[in-house]
Formats: sequence, structure tokens, C-alpha cells
Amino acid sequence: MKIKKKEGGSKLMAKNSCISVISQEEKEKTCGSVEFQIVLFSNKIQKLTSHLELHKKDYSCQRSLRKFLAKRQRLLAYLSKKNIVRYKELISQFNIRELETS
Repeated sequence: MKIKKKEGGSKLMAKNSCISVISQEEKEKTCGSVEFQIVLFSNKIQKLTSHLELHKKDYSCQRSLRKFLAKRQRLLAYLSKKNIVRYKELISQFNIRELETS
């Protein structure tokens, strides 16, 4: 994680360096798959979380974070119904909490 000082201000801006897990060739083949979409949402969630650590009162960012979390949760629920093995591999690989069953 690189930290840059914002010009003219005293706040520090964190630049999140997310490592792409999927190569470019695989991206072209699997960009519509559920796993790929979950990875994209996880990267976006990670970026927004690091942004909110610095800017606690950025309410529009909080709202978009909640939207991304809900979308990822729906995709994870779909994947758990369709293929439980792929679901378990994905949550263990990306350290995502399991869905709560009621």
C-alpha cells in the first residue's frame, strides 16, 4: 500500500494496490462468470474500505459500499445454491465470511 501526501493538505491519501488474480487471457474468457464478478466486487469493496478509513464522513461512498456488499452477497448466495464446491473454494481463497443461514 502506497501512501501519498495530498498537495496543499495534511491528510494522507492511501493508494490501494490490488493485485489482479486473473490474467488478461482468462479475463476475456470468464468476464461473465459468477466467480469473476465476485472477485471484481471484492476488489471494489477493498478500495472503498481503504478510502473510508481516511474519509469517515463520505456518505456517498458508504452507500456505494453497501450496494457492492449486497450485490456480492446475492452472487455468493446464487453460487452456493448452484455449486457448493466452487463457493467454498472462493470464500476460502478471498477470505470472505460465509453466508448466514436462517
